[in-house]
Amino acid sequence: MAPAQDLPTVLIVPGLRDHVAQHWQTLLAGQLAKVVTVPPMGREDLDCAARVEAIERAAQQVQGPLIVVAHSGGCIMVAHWAQRTRRSVQGALLATPPDFEAPMPEGYPAIAALREGGWLPVPRTLLPFRSIVAASRNDPLGSWSRVATLARDWGSELVDLGPVGHLNPASGHGPWPLAHAFIEKLAQRDTVRA
Repeated sequence: MAPAQDLPTVLIVPGLRDHVAQHWQTLLAGQLAKVVTVPPMGREDLDCAARVEAIERAAQQVQGPLIVVAHSGGCIMVAHWAQRTRRSVQGALLATPPDFEAPMPEGYPAIAALREGGWLPVPRTLLPFRSIVAASRNDPLGSWSRVATLARDWGSELVDLGPVGHLNPASGHGPWPLAHAFIEKLAQRDTVRA
């Protein structure tokens, strides 16, 4: 295990939610020595360009190596951001990305609202940095097969988390210790994509 001061800065990108004290990303931020968090924007403001700009502002604040840790809609934001940024990224952990191109459960944005907000089409190009997609077998926001296809298109390593729902407090998850292991894996310099 690498000493905390030797790890890159972690940029946390939340999904379509407000601040949630017991969310694994919130808890993770409190455990890391070097961390920057993109402020949550909730489900009401669906302007994808504004969210991408928020990621860019936060990423440009960081000096030195950077690892991105995104959850849910934050994964899709990162895919959009990766198409325009020139910021070097050592790696990205993309946890339970949703399938924005299929209808989602009640309480989540409709496809038309996502399209109007600039989320669609979801980028399907190879990410310019190493990435791990951590996917759930029973995620109500994205089927395993659709998320596996996203991972393939992005050139990501796909990790099967088993049946963890959407990996959020609503599915019974708070702390997610495995995030630390994924961050350390991405921090290993010999595994950076050329």
